[in-house]
Amino acid sequence: MKLGRIVGTVVSTTKDEKVDGLKLYIVRDLTMKMADKDSFVVAADSVGAGVGEVVLYASGSSARQTKATDGRPIDACVMAIVDQIDIGNALVFNKEAE
Repeated sequence: MKLGRIVGTVVSTTKDEKVDGLKLYIVRDLTMKMADKDSFVVAADSVGAGVGEVVLYASGSSARQTKATDGRPIDACVMAIVDQIDIGNALVFNKEAE
């Protein structure tokens, strides 16, 4: 899994029927200090996340292991909304403080 922040949405009215019903987000990768990286991915949402939230996402075949993405042509999937991150006994991120 990778750490990222949802920075936008992707709307597509014409798409393969196997992707129908999935919300698509632009997820920017984050460093361990919560700084933005240049890299991003378009990921299907399986947990009801929203723009601005810090999330964990999986890519590749792991992205197709959720109930929402099983058997679908998905290469990245938001799998968790992050509440808190601690590194080396230091609080790096707290959703409540944002």
